[in-house]
Parts: sequence; C-alpha cells; structure tokens
Amino acid sequence: MRLNSSELGRLARELMEATPALLRRLECLYDEILIDEVQDLSGYDWEIIHELLQSLIDVRMVGDVRQAVVSTNPRGQKNKQYGYAGALEWFLEREKGGLLSISYANTTYRCRTEIVMFSDTIFDASWGFPDTTSANHVVSEHDGVFLVHSQHIEQYVERYRPQCLRSTLVSGKEFALDFMNFKVSKGATFERVLIVPTAPIKAFIQKQTCLESTSAAALYVAATRAKQSLAIVIDKPVNSKLPVWVP
Repeated sequence: MRLNSSELGRLARELMEATPALLRRLECLYDEILIDEVQDLSGYDWEIIHELLQSLIDVRMVGDVRQAVVSTNPRGQKNKQYGYAGALEWFLEREKGGLLSISYANTTYRCRTEIVMFSDTIFDASWGFPDTTSANHVVSEHDGVFLVHSQHIEQYVERYRPQCLRSTLVSGKEFALDFMNFKVSKGATFERVLIVPTAPIKAFIQKQTCLESTSAAALYVAATRAKQSLAIVIDKPVNSKLPVWVP
C-alpha cells in the first residue's frame, strides 16, 4: 500500500475518529506537545489539533501567520478557509471558544527599526497585529529601507553585496544576479537584501494599494530576512515616501 504524503493528515484524522483509544494512548505517553511553524498547517491538520486541544495534553504552538508562504497540503480543499494567513482566524475562533489563548511576541533581534517599521505596514491594520520592536541597534555604513532604480542595480549590488530575492524563477530575469526565491529564503538571515517586486508589491510601494494575504506574506518573508538594509527595485516611486538610493 502506498500513501501520498498529502493524505497523511486525512489518514491520521480518520484513525483518530475510528479508534478513540489512539488519543488516550497519546495522553498516556505525553504531557506536552510542542508545534513549531504552526501557520504552515492545513486541511485535516486543523481537526487533529482541535482534538488535541480538547485532550489532557498541554499543546503549545509557535508560528507567524505573516510568514505563511508554504503549506503541508497546498492543493487540499479541506478547511481551505484556514490556509496560509487564514490560520489566524482558526486561532481566534478557538480562543473565543476557550480552547486556547494567543500571546504575541513582538520583538525582533534581526531587523533594524527602519525595516521593522516598513514590514509592519505590509499587512493592513485590520489584521490587528501589534507593532514590532527592534532589538538590533547595530549601525553600519548603509542602514534602512531604500528604493533603487533598475539602472543603478549593478552599482548597488557591487557596493553593498545584498542577497537578491525574487518571487519566481522568471522575475528579474533581465538582471544578471544571483537570486534566491522568496519562499526558499524563509528562515534565513542576511546582512542586506535586494528585492525585485511583483506587480502587486510594486503597487503597494508606489500607491499604498493593500496586498492580498498571499502577496503580503511573500513580501513580509522577503523583507524581514534583512538585518541592516532592504532595497526594492522601483523605477518610479510615485507616492512612496521611501528614500531613493543613487550612486
């Protein structure tokens, strides 16, 4: 018998439903279960976690829905409304029902204040995220968030050696740079980052057009990889108040 990895959650949930003794067995074995990167769960995972929350086991979960760019079952339709950044709604519903409590850790030791202030604007205020505080007080020769014209990219990269990030393999193909994709960069830390934006991200920078959750998460992940400086390739700032770097 061969089982597709995307169906493991479904199998586990059906076994729990058919054999309640499985959950009792877990209660005998474990006092506490820790789950990291909880925003990446999807489908039947949520039903399994719901059952665990009602058990005798103490469940502690850590995650950041603003970084929800991958999924345990990206094509699954089960509980689709809680996929990616929608996971926040799942937690809010369980908190309202008394199954869990949410606490926010809002201090970053990676990003400078300028990067933190920018990244806090990526998800609009309706999400209710608290402001982030930076504990990075290092001063370097080039700190902050900047816009860079495409004609100046070569000079910028030569001078500051940023990690260049893009959304897909075809983004930024006009530039001969060593790119890493947004999703691949998740979890990494770089001194400096340069981003080639997608059309929605460009509209967000130029006109403050709100991003939908998937685009917002992708930009948030990319922006918060940087410790000291973040540069975004934009030829026309339009309404953006970000400073423009020139050689």
